[in-house]
Amino acid sequence: MKRVDFKPKGILSAGVFWQRSVAVCRKAVPALMVAALLLASCGKDNGDDPGPGPNPPDPDPTPTPTTEYLTFATKTANQISVKEVSTGEYEMSMTGTDPYIFTNSLERTNPADSCILTFQYRCDKEISFLQLFFASTPSSGVSEDRSVKVDGIPASQTWKTWKANVSESLVKFAWGKAGSCLRVDFGEKSGIKLYIKGIHFRGMTEQEKQEAEEEEENSKSEAAFESNLKSYLSTLYPSSTSVTSVEAGLTKITVKGNCSGSGSYSLCEIPPYVDLLKTTKFEFKTALTDGSFSKEMDRYVERDGFKYDRTLSKWAIVENGDTKDKLVSHARYATEIASTQQLPAAKPASKKGLGGYHLGGPESDLDDLGITSITMNVSFVGMMSLSPSGNSIAHEYGGKTYYFDKGSVENYDKTLQAAQKRNIVVAAILLVAPSSSEVGKLLLHPDYTSRGIYTMPNMTNPESVNCYAAALDFLASRYCQTGSPYGRIHHWIMHNEVDAGLDWTNMGVKPITIYTDTYLKSMRMCYNIARQYDPNTEVFASFTHSWTEAASDSYASRDMLDLLRKFGTAEGDFQWAVAFHPYPQDINNPRTWEDDQATYRFDTPFLTPKNLEVLNAWVEQPEVRYRGLPREIHFTEQGLNSPDYSEKSLRDQAAGMAYTWEKIRKMKNVKCYYYHLWADDPGEGGLRLGLRKFHDYADDPLGKKPIWEVVRAFETPEWEKVSEPYKAVIGVKEWSEIRYKGKIE
Repeated sequence: MKRVDFKPKGILSAGVFWQRSVAVCRKAVPALMVAALLLASCGKDNGDDPGPGPNPPDPDPTPTPTTEYLTFATKTANQISVKEVSTGEYEMSMTGTDPYIFTNSLERTNPADSCILTFQYRCDKEISFLQLFFASTPSSGVSEDRSVKVDGIPASQTWKTWKANVSESLVKFAWGKAGSCLRVDFGEKSGIKLYIKGIHFRGMTEQEKQEAEEEEENSKSEAAFESNLKSYLSTLYPSSTSVTSVEAGLTKITVKGNCSGSGSYSLCEIPPYVDLLKTTKFEFKTALTDGSFSKEMDRYVERDGFKYDRTLSKWAIVENGDTKDKLVSHARYATEIASTQQLPAAKPASKKGLGGYHLGGPESDLDDLGITSITMNVSFVGMMSLSPSGNSIAHEYGGKTYYFDKGSVENYDKTLQAAQKRNIVVAAILLVAPSSSEVGKLLLHPDYTSRGIYTMPNMTNPESVNCYAAALDFLASRYCQTGSPYGRIHHWIMHNEVDAGLDWTNMGVKPITIYTDTYLKSMRMCYNIARQYDPNTEVFASFTHSWTEAASDSYASRDMLDLLRKFGTAEGDFQWAVAFHPYPQDINNPRTWEDDQATYRFDTPFLTPKNLEVLNAWVEQPEVRYRGLPREIHFTEQGLNSPDYSEKSLRDQAAGMAYTWEKIRKMKNVKCYYYHLWADDPGEGGLRLGLRKFHDYADDPLGKKPIWEVVRAFETPEWEKVSEPYKAVIGVKEWSEIRYKGKIE
């Protein structure tokens, strides 16, 4: 959760979510038009210091004599070295990880239709995001809830135009009267040089208005689809028309159910690329007669040029119509999936894990710390191709051959083999990176926006579905083998922090039910493929420490989890676990016991180490359980910060870890706690979350911090001795004092 006094985590960490707002044009176009992400087409041209260069062309396509160009109040610059080169043109050098500057006050009221913020720029490196704070006066201050985060500035050695529609913010914050000002935050990285000129607000062009109207139509369509999905989940279809089970054998699919009525009915197959509620006439039908039925069909069929595996489909009953079929049951996925082998269930020896392990990582610390579980990032787009090379591994799926870079694959092998020889349980974090490669184009979600660090996989057409399924099948077939010759992936974390989807699993701005429905398709595709190789593997749903509190363009974790549960009830449940990231309320502050928005209620704003009992109780609820047992909880990414290397900071960090461990060690539904991260990383936006210091810290490179010893002592006879000094830091005499013993409601 990014706050004004809060340093967000860097891209490398795949960490906590950003608080952002989506700018929507209310003055010039209808209110639902999503226009914040309409950015200028700017090439990425990394290079040397661009220098001042020639004056840029006027950025306003319709300049008027009354256009007010904004100027910066240079004395307000924070972690920016700024010089005014000429009137309204600035040279800026980012000197820290929290660079920002205020504009001078508006001299006159901003016109109501001027909703496009724009400027000209040259920049030697990409700035990943801009955050705009809307202050009513220079003295009124700024707050996170009066800000919007928009796309960043691509690198360019030539002058380019940047623009963003921020109209919703102008209306929401009643901003734009004479005397108003902006604070502009330029990302989170130092060492960037930016030249900027001609910053001002303008109206929309005719093309932008047309794009806005098209976007409004899309928004209306999505609003209708969202409403239909909600209605579908809440509908109680009669038991007389129901699909009761779907079993996927090695060569056959068996669908059973009931169908009684006076009409004409069919059993319909719905592949992942077909939207159940957008279809009027279904293509893949099997006629049904009155009464109970059991239909056995070939598992593999030739379809759309592929050998399609029907294990990926779901099945529903419709009443046939002349022009439109009527849905009369929920659709149901296969819940029983035959496996080609019997791998043992993964049972870590302890709850002690380490997050983001990779080749060349701290192999000795795996032993010294007693690590029993790791997470590992797996981003397969860059190593997958549609054509062979001199160093590739061929993999056939769906009647088509795909190719995987041998060197990249062998790096994963080595990491997994290092874990295998130590009996370490591995959870792979599946990340789909945006890419301009052939595979990247297939897997990039059609509504992806450049704000996303990763994309939701594209599952909207047969070719993309087959490509994504082929990647999952390659990973499962290689890393779920008897004897584990290449190492083993035991579990699959589906993407990263999906409640912050625009950043970490991007498919554009979507209503929560549509987004969750798509995420569920990805989860079930992985589950239904991996279970063919390992009958005990699980998929994990990944979330930030948000619970009921969410940024305006993010989702509350609890709401998404409730939707996953509802979809499972309607369409056949499956074994998914919760991969939660319970960072402290303020990631800068390791004194998590002071978190004031972490309460012991099911409607708590945040889940942090202070109130982990809430999640433990949530999975105990009957409606959340899977086949009578509570869902497993895996804390797959979280850490405690030491703001610096002072004795107090290091002591507070260690105390936060001791506090967290004493919370989770008594929670039977928590299976693993993966600490993030091994050593302090300069890519973490100024944070020092590591068990060790920076590798280039002159006084003590990679030196062990006190937290290292705390983690080492987990689940050893030395725990009481090692943890004892931190009780005084927290302010308790006994660890039992920190555990909530009341009822959570």
